[in-house]
Amino acid sequence: MPSALPLGDPAPSNGLLPATCLDGAAERTFSVYVHIPFCAVRCGYCDFNTYTAHELGSGSSQDTYAEAVSAEIAFGAKVLEESGVPRREVSTVFFGGGTPTLLPASDLVRVLAEIRTQWDLAPDAEITTEANPDSVTRESLQVLKDGGFTRVSIGMQSAVPHVLKTLDRTHNPERVGMAVAWAKDAGLQVSVDLIYGTPGESIQDWRTSVETALGYDPDHISAYALIIEEGTRLAGQIRRGEVANIDDDDHADKYLIADELFGAAGYNWYEVSNWSKDESTRCLHNLAYWRGGDWWGAGPGAHSHVGGLRWWNVKHPAAYQQRIDAGTSPAAGRETPDAEARYLEKAMLLTRIVDGMDTAELLPEGRKAIAGLIADGLVVPEEAFAKKVVLTLQGRLLADAVLRRLLDF
Repeated sequence: MPSALPLGDPAPSNGLLPATCLDGAAERTFSVYVHIPFCAVRCGYCDFNTYTAHELGSGSSQDTYAEAVSAEIAFGAKVLEESGVPRREVSTVFFGGGTPTLLPASDLVRVLAEIRTQWDLAPDAEITTEANPDSVTRESLQVLKDGGFTRVSIGMQSAVPHVLKTLDRTHNPERVGMAVAWAKDAGLQVSVDLIYGTPGESIQDWRTSVETALGYDPDHISAYALIIEEGTRLAGQIRRGEVANIDDDDHADKYLIADELFGAAGYNWYEVSNWSKDESTRCLHNLAYWRGGDWWGAGPGAHSHVGGLRWWNVKHPAAYQQRIDAGTSPAAGRETPDAEARYLEKAMLLTRIVDGMDTAELLPEGRKAIAGLIADGLVVPEEAFAKKVVLTLQGRLLADAVLRRLLDF
């Protein structure tokens, strides 16, 4: 089942934000995340807050979900206004899940229209939806484009049938190429998502997946190392010895292969797990997270952030629907991290992106660590990158270790 929500302080039923959230708000970007918590099948590695039809139970429905999440968006606009947060155009919108495209494309367009009505979209706003290859058609992608979407992120994961089977992915590998072609024909930017390190995936299997993905000529590629989450079916299979465990050396070898092949094909890394053809095809929504922007997260279990305050919605769609019907905040809890937590997070996020982190923003012990990290080949020499902490390829492989040294623990 999906992972537990964090602990935190009670969230007020009216959703109002403290005055501290107003500080510097006009200078921060504002984004919207829309969580669509539905999946046709629960993948064995997934612990996201998603539900299949038989898990959903009573009290919520895919048929009425667009109406419910649109109501939260209207509620959110009212909360920000009544809290005194200055009105800002939405720079990015991201529909994630789950599988957003299990809903009719017209429902996704309807929710986007509500965002446009309540908050205004920047003229060049990036509007993305995630999609499974078997949850889109040529016609549905055209509806999305006509309704204002600019980008689709397709969950390819692998091109190899036995790897997809281990991951419980049900699509035909050939369907990915069709979905990419349809999206391009509609005029959408296309990203494909890959996962490496699946038990039983050979080096050649991974090369096949990377080369196949490159053959589709997407604008953007994400490649994520498989993480085994407790409570998932795959974790149980590994514990029982039914499949092999993941291997850190295997992950490293496959990351190096991916980076080499992506680079040779003209893609540049801009975050540890993300590559794009150029700056115009980077995922601006994710960059807004990494750079500390504000965002409203709508939907069950969605997280939000405004001016250092974070809150998260109740998890189950039925509980969420109940709050929406009552006209109260769906937030289950909230928190304001202390200075130490904010510093740790800032270092963790900024050192993962190609822009890096200003060395002046590090505490003294972090600045002292820079020389050793450069000597070990983990960080680009300062003179080559204008006093920024920027990871080398080896540093990306050991990003967590670099962070520990910067934070002196």
